Amino acid sequence: MNYFKQILRFAKPYKSYGVLNIICNIFYALFSTLSFLALIPVLKVLFNTEKEIIYYEPVWDGLKNSKTYLTDSLNCFITDNMATQGKMPVLTYMIVGIIAVFMLKNLFNYLAMYFITFLRNGVLKDIRNELYEKSVSLPLSFFSEKRKGDTMARISTDVLEIQHSFLSILELIVREPLTIVFTLAAMLFLSAKLTLFVFIFIPVSGFLISLIGKKLKKHSDKVQQEQGFFLSIVEETLGGLKVIKGFNAEGIFGEKFKESTSRFNQFSNTLLNRQNLASPTSEFLGICVISVLLWYGGKLVFIDGTLEAEMFLAYIGLAYNILTPAKAISKANYGVKKGNAAAERVLEILNTPSPLQDKPDAIDKKEFNSDITIENISFKYEDEYVLNNFSLKVPKGSSVALVGQSGSGKSTIANLVTRFYDVNKGAIKIDNLDIKDLTKHSLRNLMGLVTQDSILFNDSIKNNLLIGEPNASDQEIINALKVANAWEFIKDLPAGIETNIGDSGNKLSGGQKQRLSIARAVLKNPPIMILDEATSALDSESERLVQSALENMMKNRTSIVIAHRLSTIQNSNLIVVMQKGEIVEQGTHDELIIKDGVYQKLVTMQSFE
Repeated sequence: MNYFKQILRFAKPYKSYGVLNIICNIFYALFSTLSFLALIPVLKVLFNTEKEIIYYEPVWDGLKNSKTYLTDSLNCFITDNMATQGKMPVLTYMIVGIIAVFMLKNLFNYLAMYFITFLRNGVLKDIRNELYEKSVSLPLSFFSEKRKGDTMARISTDVLEIQHSFLSILELIVREPLTIVFTLAAMLFLSAKLTLFVFIFIPVSGFLISLIGKKLKKHSDKVQQEQGFFLSIVEETLGGLKVIKGFNAEGIFGEKFKESTSRFNQFSNTLLNRQNLASPTSEFLGICVISVLLWYGGKLVFIDGTLEAEMFLAYIGLAYNILTPAKAISKANYGVKKGNAAAERVLEILNTPSPLQDKPDAIDKKEFNSDITIENISFKYEDEYVLNNFSLKVPKGSSVALVGQSGSGKSTIANLVTRFYDVNKGAIKIDNLDIKDLTKHSLRNLMGLVTQDSILFNDSIKNNLLIGEPNASDQEIINALKVANAWEFIKDLPAGIETNIGDSGNKLSGGQKQRLSIARAVLKNPPIMILDEATSALDSESERLVQSALENMMKNRTSIVIAHRLSTIQNSNLIVVMQKGEIVEQGTHDELIIKDGVYQKLVTMQSFE
């Protein structure tokens, strides 16, 4: 129920639909009960079962004798009208009345479902939106060990399961209990003895039904986890298809997928078979109760004479009328257990606190004025520190390059300056303000980012660049493409900047993709540029074009350049050489060459002249 309460908060914006649904369900439950009581006068007319003819109106003698009063009133009405009009007109009136009751019952049933539809789908939409926003807002570290497919499963199938299970309770929470309450009230009115007799068997039935659903949540959890696992395999397969085909590894991944779908099949069979047992079990137990009713009710009619035959027939109808809502509540109970497993997985993400949350009084910084200062920072991804007491100052307008072997902590600096992660010790400041005191949005608004992997999206060239500056004109986009040396190949495309570049930009070469990434950063026109090994994956020709584009972009900007190829950073104002998270050398290219130290060895290894 704790999960249900947390999910129910999403229903608040749609509470008006919930209120209308409740009102319609109250009328539905009322007319559902009246539809069986309406059969009593028809049966009286058909079988002419009244024991004595009453020509006078009965007198109200309090609630205690209300049943006698209503029965006598009905007898009086029927016998009076039959005497004056005959049986067929009276029967016609009764049938018209029954049709009206059933019409109203079904009308309110439709209206109840109509209103709840807006609530259910609205909640579904809002949960998905919040789940997506939360997933995007969480730090990269949260997803470093999680599978993408599992997150996709939570946003798609788990949320849908919540709608089918938890939100179905909203349909049943008023309608079915009220139907049972009204029906039981009518049954008590018709025969208190028979109704009390029924109550002996209902708890026994409920206990037997509850035994079936105890392990449903556990099985549901396994099904949803396995679904996330095989979706992850699909996502990884499609993402690495070139490698899989190149290494003839289709069989390896195929086996992984088959093993996962086999487990999913096994868990699903167990879950569905247990769930499917609910409806027939509750129906069978219900029929058992009805059978006992027939026996005891027959005794009251034939032997005791305390119950009229037409009332007993209506009573049986009412008793059977309880079975449908009882089965629905039983199904909903199993649905809650399935929904619990789905809600737990969804709420795991929604309730995860983000360590990178903006402070309540965070500053919205608009300009960059003096410098970026990294003061004695230390940082670790897991147990071992990858940066130790690292300090660096980057004055406005200067270009600082970070070089060193893989694992020396270069890219970590980029991740920390952009606040994808937070430092464990020390501080990073912009204009003497700790970046933790700034809003993440304003911090990243001051920066442009070009990564080693050109991250592009399955959209047009134009829309990929508009991520940098959503309000840019076509001419501004073309100017940015020219600065990035990308216009030369884009102008010859049939659709120009409207050309779709495919999934991850795979219709383009590596150099072309990287130049588009640079153009996106240029269009944003930030005062600070972060370049994380932007040319390391390129061939020589592409590197020359990209390097030229980078030099164009870095003019009059503050730049932090993480470089693997040293040829790209020889003109930097400061080169910082890193080893195991610490600075071992720093200076200009010429100064470091003269030192003949670590930098010189790196240059020699790359045969750089």
